Amino acid sequence: MKILFLTNIPSPYRVDFFNELGKKIDLTVLFERKKADNRDEKWLKDKFNHFKSIYLSGFKISDDSSLSLEVINWLKKDYDLIVIGGYSTPTGMLAIKYLNFKGIPFIINSDGGIIKEKENKLKYHLKKHLISTASAWLSTGKKTNEYLIYYGANRDMIFEYPFTSIKEEDILKEPISKNKKQTLKRDLNIEEKKIILSIGQFIERKGFDILLKSAKSLNNNIGIYIIGGKPTQKYLELKNKLKLNNVHFIDFMNKEKLKRYYLSADLFVLPTREDIWGLVINEAMANGLPVITTDKCVAGLELIEDDKNGYIIPVDNETILSEKIIKILNDIDLMEKISENNLKKIRDYTIQKMAKKHIDILNKIIQN
Repeated sequence: MKILFLTNIPSPYRVDFFNELGKKIDLTVLFERKKADNRDEKWLKDKFNHFKSIYLSGFKISDDSSLSLEVINWLKKDYDLIVIGGYSTPTGMLAIKYLNFKGIPFIINSDGGIIKEKENKLKYHLKKHLISTASAWLSTGKKTNEYLIYYGANRDMIFEYPFTSIKEEDILKEPISKNKKQTLKRDLNIEEKKIILSIGQFIERKGFDILLKSAKSLNNNIGIYIIGGKPTQKYLELKNKLKLNNVHFIDFMNKEKLKRYYLSADLFVLPTREDIWGLVINEAMANGLPVITTDKCVAGLELIEDDKNGYIIPVDNETILSEKIIKILNDIDLMEKISENNLKKIRDYTIQKMAKKHIDILNKIIQN
């Protein structure tokens, strides 16, 4: 197969996926930008081993997108299928309009989606116009299916794939023992007996303020470690105001060091106000951690079942969050059961299986 894929930036999980996919097909990937303005450059990945990579020239529009007229030249070339991975970027929109004008079939790839309750009508009709004109759609699960159908996708031409950032070798063979966790905590100079881990940018959308407020109800021997860059003044002031000596803000770190925090943690919490997926959920499960996240996190809604994998809680509710934290951390049997369940479930969500599923889907679409 000869496939063209358009996306915005070379994020690590995308590059890993393209390298795996490119082992089996002739793959060309167009990147709108070399990096995102709101991301640490260390986060990016540029080892393009099994696919042809092209950085489009264009005009920067937002933190991670651009308007590139050059994309038209690539759409004129001969491919078995064209996959648009960013219908909401200016370049993605231009590509869709050109493909529609020329009558060239294309696929829209969606990592997730949340239907807005009070969406601007103009924005709704623009999304519907762009999404509905594809010939087929790649979806991360039921919630994304609902999103795509809401914006005009044909239910019969939606194909699901396991969306992830982890490889088979990243998943623990078995849960980490209590003694091993304590050793890891000492190595990281962690003084608290148990720790809660959260990862993400220090932005309003991630809801870390709710996690801090929930900490008021927790014992001081439970540490909260939030990793993802420099905290804003708002978070520093909230920590001081609530006198949270057990809350720790940690700068961006590489994958190897981050792995040590995953392994030493007892619970993972993502109190997000909106994540169209949330790959840190996959990563936490791959390390055997119970997960608490919100009903606005698509990864949580697809992967987390209450009492089995962790808990889904309402957005902006520190009371329920603290209750669920205490419930998990005080119940050793529950923690062990959830840890085993999560390791078992996440084995279906690997880069290798993601690539294999894409190949099956692309073959099926071409045959049709």
